[in-house]
Amino acid sequence: MYNVNDAVVYASYGVCVISAIEERDFSGENIKYYILRPVGDKKNTFYVPVSNSVLTGKMKSIYSRQEINRLISTMDNECCIWIDNDVKRKEEYRKIIDNGDRKELVRLIKTLYEKNIELNGQHKKLRSADEKFLRDAENILYEEFAYSLNIAREKVVDYIKQHI
Repeated sequence: MYNVNDAVVYASYGVCVISAIEERDFSGENIKYYILRPVGDKKNTFYVPVSNSVLTGKMKSIYSRQEINRLISTMDNECCIWIDNDVKRKEEYRKIIDNGDRKELVRLIKTLYEKNIELNGQHKKLRSADEKFLRDAENILYEEFAYSLNIAREKVVDYIKQHI
């Protein structure tokens, strides 16, 4: 059970703060909802039914500084998850983004960084879908890091480099 003012990562939407927990009637019956406000987008609001385990399962507590540092320390050891088949690669990478598992996001970012370096050496570029997966994974992970570490999003990469 989360509380008002708790920060969570909600699915692939990023860091949200629980602004309230209250009953609402959206479908003819009163249901208790977590009301989530994304920290990076004050216009959106998400209503997550407290009793819906599928949707509440997409809410994850924000990592602490220690958890972030532990995750960073494992980055060098992570193996790549490149899949040659475009369709299978898109399916797998979409699952990683949707699930929001931090370790898998790190593996995805590392894979796409390394693939991009390899392709640049051949005067080629990542496919646009792969570039989008990279941006999405970075946005999810770096937003959480910035929020938890209380630093600007632009400083997250430098923080990671200092702690590897």
